[in-house]
Amino acid sequence: MFRTDKLKKSSLSIAIVSLFVATFSKAQVLDKTVLTVEELRIKKAVALMPEIANRLSQRVDSYRQQVNRANNYTALTQLTMRHGSALWLDAKTSFNQLNDYDDRPLYWARLQMTKALRSAPAFAELFANQQHKLLWTLELLSRGQQDINFNKNADKKILLTGFDPFFLDRHIDQSNPSGVVALALDDVVVSINGQTAEIEVLIVPVRFADFDQGMIEEMLTPYVQQKSVDMVLTVSMGREDFDLERFPALRRSANAPDNQNVLTGATKSTPLVPQLKGKPLSGPEFVEFSLPVSAMKKALGKYQVHDNRKVSTLAGGTVNAQSLSDIIKHTSVTGSGGGYLSNEISYRSILLRDKYNLSLPVGHIHTPKIKAFDQQALMDIVNQTKGIITQGVSAL
Repeated sequence: MFRTDKLKKSSLSIAIVSLFVATFSKAQVLDKTVLTVEELRIKKAVALMPEIANRLSQRVDSYRQQVNRANNYTALTQLTMRHGSALWLDAKTSFNQLNDYDDRPLYWARLQMTKALRSAPAFAELFANQQHKLLWTLELLSRGQQDINFNKNADKKILLTGFDPFFLDRHIDQSNPSGVVALALDDVVVSINGQTAEIEVLIVPVRFADFDQGMIEEMLTPYVQQKSVDMVLTVSMGREDFDLERFPALRRSANAPDNQNVLTGATKSTPLVPQLKGKPLSGPEFVEFSLPVSAMKKALGKYQVHDNRKVSTLAGGTVNAQSLSDIIKHTSVTGSGGGYLSNEISYRSILLRDKYNLSLPVGHIHTPKIKAFDQQALMDIVNQTKGIITQGVSAL
């Protein structure tokens, strides 16, 4: 069985960072001292919801002060590793203590830390690949990458991913139910019919560039390849009810910006294949999930749970596909999960299953959507998501 002790995780972190840096050494390098679109929203967030944006300010302030005093790459690296991991733990502790079902403090604190790093005097003096490595390390560690540790002696192990808040120019106070689900269920053990399962989580960015650079593959590959987990669930905010997305599609087609306000140029009339480390992502036009859908649909709660088969293709338009063979030869436009990053994380994770572990249950859960922040709705969503997973465990 794959071990997730500190030595193993440290080696994994080094390998991931090295891959990232190698990829970027071949790419056009942008000035990493310039604040990003996400970081430029911090001022507005602090002004409109100071308690949320500044909840983890003790960690942010400590990191800012120390990186401003650091005078070399080694010092910046040590500080980033220490405070990146600590931010994730601080966020979990705060989430559990306050029990307010709010994922936003982690998001805004992370941005304040990346801003502090970009603004540090020593950072500006580094080589471009060193800057990339520091920022990538901070991203991974503050998203839970070092905290995956299945240590509850449960019968099964479940790896779950959530997303950052997004569409923040519409609602600066937007929460993401999938991020709330991740924080609420991290380290939780569910049980049914005498079988137990431990849940460990990651939270991923809503940025096309991170997907193109291989973040999803680098986060998930070790667990799928080493067969160290018994289920992989990707989760995001979706429509009115819960949707289990049966047929993810290869191509992007949503004419919607990411959190950096980047548009890919993809539309429903011109769907585009995403990138993987500088090359087009290679795979079939559609793939199929392997979730125990019949069991999962038994979960009770406020919302219905659908086995969503709706897809669209260039030639055939929108259809409710009955089988993968009906659609796999058509040019994909949208998968069951749409044409945005929700669909894409599901597609990429299923590709990994097909490559390394065909028997592994992998698939995507779209939660009901919320506007801005709705604590009661988030509580209902978390509880029913837990029920969906628990019912799924009964079929593992």
